[in-house]
Amino acid sequence: MGPPPSATHHRELDLHATAGPAACSAGIAWVRRALADWSPAGPAGHGDDAVLVAAELLSNAVEHAGGVRSLTLAHHHGVLQIAVTDPSPDRPRLREHRPDSVGGHGLFLVDRLTRHWGSRPNGRGKTVWADLDLPS
Repeated sequence: MGPPPSATHHRELDLHATAGPAACSAGIAWVRRALADWSPAGPAGHGDDAVLVAAELLSNAVEHAGGVRSLTLAHHHGVLQIAVTDPSPDRPRLREHRPDSVGGHGLFLVDRLTRHWGSRPNGRGKTVWADLDLPS
């Protein structure tokens, strides 16, 4: 018998004790494992987008928001939601994209690869989330 449906379609990784780039690495590896568990045959290319979106949200939290508290994945009805909670109340802002700049491409990529994204207050910090369409 497999895991209960709640464990199959919703997972959360606590990253309070993991600092800096190590939180990004741990989160990316965790997303890859979760996607493989949910779709052993592979997510038909969409897994790469999901890993990239997760990496961007994680690195933005580390670089601009004081670290990562948690990473959550929820997969329901063909939509994967990736959510990163950090300690900063400052909401992310999509700025004008400058392709020739070094850095500053994270939210632009998130915006291009996802159906929707946004943020919501979470305690003293916030959660930045992004929804990706996945094949059925």
